Amino acid sequence: MDWETMKKQQPTVFQMLERSFEKNRLAHAYIFEGTRGAGKKETAILLAQRMFCSKHHRTVPCGSCKDCTRIRHGNHPDVLLVEPDGKSIKKGQVEQLQKEFGYKGMESSTKVYIVNDSDKMTASAANSLLKFLEEPEGETLAILLTENIHFLLETVISRSQVLTFAPPSYERKAKLLVSEGVGESVAPLLARLPDHLLERYNEDKEWIVQGRSLVIQLTEEALNRPHQMLLTLQDKWLAHFKDREELDAGLDLLLFWYRDLLTVRHEETGLAFPEQRDQLKAEAFQRTELEVTSQLQAVLEAKRQLQANVNPQLLMERLLLRLQEGL
Repeated sequence: MDWETMKKQQPTVFQMLERSFEKNRLAHAYIFEGTRGAGKKETAILLAQRMFCSKHHRTVPCGSCKDCTRIRHGNHPDVLLVEPDGKSIKKGQVEQLQKEFGYKGMESSTKVYIVNDSDKMTASAANSLLKFLEEPEGETLAILLTENIHFLLETVISRSQVLTFAPPSYERKAKLLVSEGVGESVAPLLARLPDHLLERYNEDKEWIVQGRSLVIQLTEEALNRPHQMLLTLQDKWLAHFKDREELDAGLDLLLFWYRDLLTVRHEETGLAFPEQRDQLKAEAFQRTELEVTSQLQAVLEAKRQLQANVNPQLLMERLLLRLQEGL
């Protein structure tokens, strides 16, 4: 991904970096913090390219010269990437980094190191890195990437400039999930889920997939076979979404369905259930926009009632009747 493309996704971050270059005031250490898929690692690579690019125009690296190409492929001698070894970054990895930086730059006076998942450093590794930040060897730029900045030492944070990345778009998250092996029909829905439900999916993929199928079945019954929906609720829905936390997740899935109903009336992209486009369009035009909005509000009200400890079965029965009526 090139500089201008990432700038469109993270304008605030890139405007700050560009101003730093223009004023020659680049910090010696940065923390890039933000959710998974926000482009932190891509930005770190682009920043390193900007520092070494031999053909850059103002603050934009060319992306195609020898230095840019080697950095992108991870084989530039003066740009080092540290990744967790197993579940953590260990002290030995930081010590090896310090050793490498003790040597004079192979091709320039500057060295860059990028620490991915820096919140996974062991305590001893973090303390070694802190010393390195306080007493860098020569001209160095440190870029620490993290999804959980609160796990970093306060002293590390205080010695770095923190740049917060905006959450990625649903489309970008979905593409990332597909690249990791998630099915294209499920990825758009997963991209909208909060992190704890993504973790649940990683532990039990079938749970979300089955829940998604139940949403499709229940909404179709509410529209065309209302005599069947309460039986499905009793036999399948409540058996699948067993406690309040799971039921809340089920209501989120329903919410995404009714948002899609509003979306598909005007456009066919950005759907949580893209493979159900035909069913969504058929249902959307059997309801007025006001009715669909009322259904959305009914789901939101059910979520509020769930937090107020309303009986789950009674809550769902009332909700289904409102969804069936469209009022």
